[in-house]
Amino acid sequence: MTDLETVAHNYIAAWNEADAEARQASLETAFTGDVSYRDPIMQGNGYDGLAALIEGVQQQFPGFRFSLKGKPDGFADNIRFSWMLGSEGTESVIEGTDIGTIENGRLKSVTGFLDKVPAQ
Repeated sequence: MTDLETVAHNYIAAWNEADAEARQASLETAFTGDVSYRDPIMQGNGYDGLAALIEGVQQQFPGFRFSLKGKPDGFADNIRFSWMLGSEGTESVIEGTDIGTIENGRLKSVTGFLDKVPAQ
């Protein structure tokens, strides 16, 4: 049985890793090599595609960090967890919920939903 807390923690760690070399290691821990990521704003495939998405988010929101919101849940090979993005010690700017498929303890696919976004 896969530990859902570990899967969600590894996901958040990958999105927070600013160093490209360390991020690659985090991606390999959190995701399968053929990972597919989709949300309403962006999409990417594989480690390179996901690394580019993460770098883009970090450039757009410098100094912001992802954190888990609540506890992940799931069944069979599925996981659902919510997250927050913001500066440490302040209210989150963006929040979302992600649904993933797990293969051998790593995420194979992620579909993201944005629950809270800043007004344009």
